[in-house]
Amino acid sequence: MFASFETGQCQVNGIRIHYRKGGSGQALLLLHGHPQTHAMWHKVAEPLARHFTVVAADLRGYGDSAKPAGGERHEAYSKRQMALDMLELMKALGFSRFDVLAHDRGARVAHRLAQDHPEAVKHLITLDIAPTLAMYEQTGEAFARAYWHWFFLIRPAPLPETLIEANPELYLRSVMGARSAGMKPFTDEALAEYLRCLSLPGTAHGLCEDYRASAGIDLEHDRADVQAGRKLSVPLLALWGAEGTVGRCFDPLQEWRRVAADVHGKALPCGHYIAEEVPQVLLEEVLAFLYS
Repeated sequence: MFASFETGQCQVNGIRIHYRKGGSGQALLLLHGHPQTHAMWHKVAEPLARHFTVVAADLRGYGDSAKPAGGERHEAYSKRQMALDMLELMKALGFSRFDVLAHDRGARVAHRLAQDHPEAVKHLITLDIAPTLAMYEQTGEAFARAYWHWFFLIRPAPLPETLIEANPELYLRSVMGARSAGMKPFTDEALAEYLRCLSLPGTAHGLCEDYRASAGIDLEHDRADVQAGRKLSVPLLALWGAEGTVGRCFDPLQEWRRVAADVHGKALPCGHYIAEEVPQVLLEEVLAFLYS
């Protein structure tokens, strides 16, 4: 995976962020989802690097990036702090303005990045999410059953951390394998990387704090934006899986249009893990949007 990419570590925003970088030209930041790492982009990173300088980073708490304590209000894992990690990383790599392609948890970080720092983000592409505030406020039985981990992970420490650490592979397969495509989209190499990183000390705490922040301080930030009438100003392409939970339980375009001024989007013929289920379809959509 990532054969032509260099690997690096960068100290930004007070912590260490791990990344891979390859290609040349306009910068494109790739942000992964849960419970994965930057390795989830391995099927599309090389083709994208023919068009862009691609930076695939591990979010704080995930992969080989640092895993700080969350704090009393889980503020260290607010999407505001996680977005600042990525802004400073890109600046350290020489990019003051860049495009962002982000999946799942990474897309929530990217949403905050574009909201707080619109001068830095040229285009934003989100994969298989609706805005966090909408998803929590509209939670119903179907969503709660499919996204059970949203509610498990926010329980107070150390309960979820202890259970994950007792059997990381069981947790990994219980989350990823329960989606519409099962375990079929994941190569052995990528799956081994997800398991290696999930088994690292501190990862269970990091991913729990990510979700605890989203159920608390992140909602405060999102509500403040709504109350102030602040909308995303950057062009946004929202893509989701036609076989996934997000499109079944929410109206992604409608919800994004509530919080963003320039929204395009569609369902793709897959489930949740778009970059690994239909990489060629994703590439076509990404290139068409970024070159439009």
